[in-house]
Amino acid sequence: MWGLDQTDPRVAIEAIQAMNASVRNAVFFPAFFLTPGVLGLTAAAMRFNGRKSPAFWFAAAALVYLTSGLFLTLTVNVPMNEALAAIAVPKDIETAREIWQDYSGRWQFWNQVRTIASGIALAFAGFGLARL
Repeated sequence: MWGLDQTDPRVAIEAIQAMNASVRNAVFFPAFFLTPGVLGLTAAAMRFNGRKSPAFWFAAAALVYLTSGLFLTLTVNVPMNEALAAIAVPKDIETAREIWQDYSGRWQFWNQVRTIASGIALAFAGFGLARL
């Protein structure tokens, strides 16, 4: 995003529109949407087998990823991406710059929140593995 911030905003808008159009694919869906389910099932399996400590950490990872990764994506970033996708790229560079600046700053903030949350979820899953 920082690189796109340095380019012509019309190019940046087109680039994000193209990336967002291509992200929904067979690899993205299971990696992104099934992660909290897999973590939750792992927590349940650990709990069922009497491994309370790993179960706790896997459940915590599932909760963090679900609420701060998946939920934020679906409620903040996806609507922003869809709104940007609906915009015809303006020929006027100043209009494009205003659109891009409004989108980029907010998107980057929420993406950083998601990234930190996903890192925490990964660390929690790692703690769960270490407790095995």
